[in-house]
Amino acid sequence: MIQSTIAISIGSFIKRYAYYNAWANLKHVNWLKQKEPELFERDIPSSFSSLKTTLLHIWETERFWLSVLQQGPLPKLFRNGFDGTLSDIFDGIVLHSDAFAYYVNTLSDEQILENVSLVTPWVEGMRPRFDFIQHCMNHSTYHRGQIVTIGRGLGITDAPMTDYNYFLMMP
Repeated sequence: MIQSTIAISIGSFIKRYAYYNAWANLKHVNWLKQKEPELFERDIPSSFSSLKTTLLHIWETERFWLSVLQQGPLPKLFRNGFDGTLSDIFDGIVLHSDAFAYYVNTLSDEQILENVSLVTPWVEGMRPRFDFIQHCMNHSTYHRGQIVTIGRGLGITDAPMTDYNYFLMMP
């Protein structure tokens, strides 16, 4: 058996993973745009009660973590009220995950390894920037899975395949 090893920096991996997240969010948004708008308000038991609230949570969380990574002020949270449309949510997720990936890809390896401060009402601490990036991308993947499950509960069975390996195998 021949083993091959690919040397890759944490920075290279994290940058690729941020692009994966943007790609997977876009695939989900394009899929969901084809569905009946009334489906997004229907309650289905899950972490969040509907497609709409789950999508808002993904968008809100990516906005939150980008502000942490940039060490800027925390954004206003949607859980305090969101008056926008479903189209606003779709556009916001795509634009924000693209901005997130762009930001991550502007960082040097040293900046990706740099400790950043997290100060919230829930927790405080310092971690390398890559840990928070990885957490945020993993968090979005988790909730995209819930969107698929909620969709199945609504009779939507044509979810796109967004596993990381599909992203890796794209031409």
